[in-house]
Amino acid sequence: MAMNFAIEVAGEANPLSLQTLFHTLTAASSSDPQQIKSGAQQLRNWENQSGYYSSLQSIFTDASLPIEVRHLCIIQLKNGIDKYWRKSAPNAIRKDEKDLIRSRSVGSGTNEPDHRLALQNALMIAKIVRYEYPQEWPDAVSSIVSNLRKAFQSDGNPLKLTRALLILLEVIKELSTARIQRTRTNLQAASVEVLQVLGKIYVDRVQTWMTFFHQGGDDEGGAISSVEQSLLALRVLRRLLIAGWDFPNRSTEVREFWNLLSNHFRDMLSMAVNDPSSLHENVRRLIEKHLRQIAKLHVNLAKAHPSGFALLPSSVQLVSAYWNLVLQFGETYGSQSSTASDPNNGRPEDYHEITLTEYLSLKGLLLLRACVKMVFNPAQTFKYQQAEDKKEKAQSREMIKENILTENFAEAAMQALVTRFFVFTQRDLRDWEEEPEEWQRREEGEDDTWEFSIRPCAEKLFLDLMLNYKQQLVQPLLSVFGTVANLQNRDVLQKDSIYGAIGLAASVLEDKLDFNSFLRSTLSQEVQIDQPGCGILRRRIAIILGQWLPVKDGLDRALVYQIFQHLLDKGDPSNDLVVRITAGRQLKNVIIPFDFRFEQFEPYATTVLHRLVALIEEVELGEIKLALLNTLLVLIQSVEEKKFGTDTINQIVPFADQIISVLAPLWEQAGSEFLLKQSILGILSALISAVRGESRKYHALFIPLIDSSVDVTSETYFYMVEDALDLWVNVLQQTPSNAVSDVVSLVPRLFPMLEVGSDTLRKALEIAEMYVYMAPVQMLASTGPMLSPLESLLKGSKREVTGLVLSIVELLMQSAMDLGGIENFTSFTLQLLDANLIQTVMSGLRGAHEAHQTTGPHRAKTWLDVLVETDYLCILARLALARPNLFIDAVKAATPNEPFETTISWLLSEWFRHLDNISHPEKKKLNCLAVTALLQTGQPWILEHLQELMTVWTEVVVELYDNDERQDDCLVYGDVEATKGANETAEVEGQRKLMFADPVHRVDLKPFIREHLQYAIASSGGSNEAFQEQWVVNVDKDVLEGFSKLGIF
Repeated sequence: MAMNFAIEVAGEANPLSLQTLFHTLTAASSSDPQQIKSGAQQLRNWENQSGYYSSLQSIFTDASLPIEVRHLCIIQLKNGIDKYWRKSAPNAIRKDEKDLIRSRSVGSGTNEPDHRLALQNALMIAKIVRYEYPQEWPDAVSSIVSNLRKAFQSDGNPLKLTRALLILLEVIKELSTARIQRTRTNLQAASVEVLQVLGKIYVDRVQTWMTFFHQGGDDEGGAISSVEQSLLALRVLRRLLIAGWDFPNRSTEVREFWNLLSNHFRDMLSMAVNDPSSLHENVRRLIEKHLRQIAKLHVNLAKAHPSGFALLPSSVQLVSAYWNLVLQFGETYGSQSSTASDPNNGRPEDYHEITLTEYLSLKGLLLLRACVKMVFNPAQTFKYQQAEDKKEKAQSREMIKENILTENFAEAAMQALVTRFFVFTQRDLRDWEEEPEEWQRREEGEDDTWEFSIRPCAEKLFLDLMLNYKQQLVQPLLSVFGTVANLQNRDVLQKDSIYGAIGLAASVLEDKLDFNSFLRSTLSQEVQIDQPGCGILRRRIAIILGQWLPVKDGLDRALVYQIFQHLLDKGDPSNDLVVRITAGRQLKNVIIPFDFRFEQFEPYATTVLHRLVALIEEVELGEIKLALLNTLLVLIQSVEEKKFGTDTINQIVPFADQIISVLAPLWEQAGSEFLLKQSILGILSALISAVRGESRKYHALFIPLIDSSVDVTSETYFYMVEDALDLWVNVLQQTPSNAVSDVVSLVPRLFPMLEVGSDTLRKALEIAEMYVYMAPVQMLASTGPMLSPLESLLKGSKREVTGLVLSIVELLMQSAMDLGGIENFTSFTLQLLDANLIQTVMSGLRGAHEAHQTTGPHRAKTWLDVLVETDYLCILARLALARPNLFIDAVKAATPNEPFETTISWLLSEWFRHLDNISHPEKKKLNCLAVTALLQTGQPWILEHLQELMTVWTEVVVELYDNDERQDDCLVYGDVEATKGANETAEVEGQRKLMFADPVHRVDLKPFIREHLQYAIASSGGSNEAFQEQWVVNVDKDVLEGFSKLGIF
């Protein structure tokens, strides 16, 4: 095939053939950007074409073609299986093409000479097996195992066995990680067959290379190949033994292999540790990898099948052997000096790779933790347990407790952990000096990072023992502590390890140790000691205080704050960066406790805040900055929560400028570190809440940050919007009336957010509502881009969202009337009609009415619940109350295909039906005023409902005039200025003014009813008699009697 073919952009719709596909792949894998672009586009065009993926495989299986082309083939094929192999996938691969791909996959992988291509092919096969085994490909595992057996029996080509093992490894990986129980069950059904074949291969290959290394021979290449193959087989077996059996201890095959593996572990460990010089470096590394795989198996099996692990042969002896290995390693683990004097100390220069003995010791600690969990905190399950399962569980717990986790062992283990593994290593001390921030970050690592390092893992095991052997371990620990915790002892490393234990066990020791005396007599003095390595002790003092203050009441907090003030002092040479970062992070734990009192912290607040902010400026690592910013946030929040009134402002304001001066440049430096920016926004929010009205001077900083973070077209939007909205809300809540113009510029950012419809929608609507109170003129001027999104949100949104939307619309209606009277209100009503908002309201009410006309088990349902329907009716109530004729015109415009008489008939019927369901006093009065105002029309369609009107009047008047002495409406308020509060924000002022302008709080209901009844009488001829004869005569006697008692008319 020609190799210099280039694809032209205009020819990207070429028909699919092996020749054109090869040329396209050649171009896509070239170094020419134009050819890569056009080739990739052509490949995308072919993705949905029949035969594309089988053609990719055909090219891949041709070993004569260039590696780059074949590699691109298998990558495209693997990705295509992810997208199109499922039957339900759009443009799914046809069955005949699937069969062809499947039939060639195993054979081509077994014969592939290039490891990179063989791996991708194995991954592809594993994906197919995941989708098709056992329904569509019932013999998948057996055929792969058969292929493996043949490769094993064919000694002439060791590559075939290696490739067959690689395929099986990826298949077992894929099946063992499946969450669907059916897939795991199918794997378990084939586990015995796989173990038999694979175990035989493993044993044969181990015997081959062990014999060679012990007795010698000529075939060194074959021996090394055998080591690689046995390692590959072991990797498969490790996963198979975990996922292939629910009760591995009940399988004869597993028990036999377990015994064999234990012997191999002993022999390999002897080769790798006792006589490493006799092995070539590469061979030694391969043997070490065997040991690491077996150690992984031990730990993973103990975690996944704790009872099964305990009941397997010699498991107790295995755990004991691990512990002995741990003790031996502990003899040389810790540093003898508190300074980094030895650059090597027998440790590897590559910090990311630990020695074999350290690795195995770490696994030993993890294994012991699994045993402790097995005995004291067994995993709970909802799966039904047979009697045998329960018996094995109890038996295994008893076995581990009696043979391993004895009281004597717990005490000895506790002492060994504290004295040997809590001590810093030379590598720790060297990293402390050379990479202080990175070292501190690792030390404070969260999640499961402790599983990969000796000291953190030892701390976890120590705490497990302390919690479960309290009575046995407290006194021995306190005895050791008593001999160490004195000012005469200057052994920094010893004190650090013992103090570390006391800090970890704070919850256990809090009523056994007089920590306050220890704090006053010892810690307060030791924190001032200046000697080589004293930074280690200072760091530990910060940590132990952070551990004890949350659990122990009555401590001398003023002294604690003084200590932290000292530890944050950069001017003291002993307070290096690690000490100060640790103090900054632990300060959070000191401030958080419930009994924090600001007056105790106040004398140190200025200095501590100054030093903390300076430290944030000093550090460079983003994760450290985040942690220190979190401390700053907690500090601000704690001061705000514990101080009230203007005191809070007085305490925070002096530091606000300094905090802002740090955060502003830090925001610019953060770049695309969104977590850091989120933290900055959180601190700014807390700061605004603390300084309240004083925050106005920072608007020039806040507003651009908010503006850039809530821009829906920005790449950072989804990362920043939630925190930015919280900041926006806080800014608005604290904005005074004379600063509204500062925040109005953000209003246009709201409207696109209403269309996005994300989880932040509710917050955006709340902000819009706040703006209606604060800047009604500007919001009314912006109704064009706002009303259409609001109308869309009325359809199918949750109750909370719908309620906010209708609240905003109603507030805008009130503002329009308050600011510009009926003319302005009429104009806004037209905008509501243009946005289909009133049409949507009428449609919803029509649906509710029709649903309420049906009964029985098959009655129609309405999507309007009681509260939403109330909000819908409040929109119409505002129209009717403003001007009845405007209401009539709006209803006609919203229902153009229905006669008005028909519309008003069902609407009033539904309205009066629902009035009895309105429990909110203000909304009920509003609707009562609205239907009463319709009497002003004098039309029969409202007078026909006189009985319903009198019923409503009677009910509402009785509620509002709640006793005989009251002569006025309880919802009518007095002077708007009389209730003005001190330091009133723009939002509160807007709420107050709009509330006092609302007819609900301005109109006395009784005179209003009387006045509109007079309108009705006048429209009926002007005489009471005529009105009585024409309309009142239709009112029920009891209803009329109840209304007459009100004395309205």
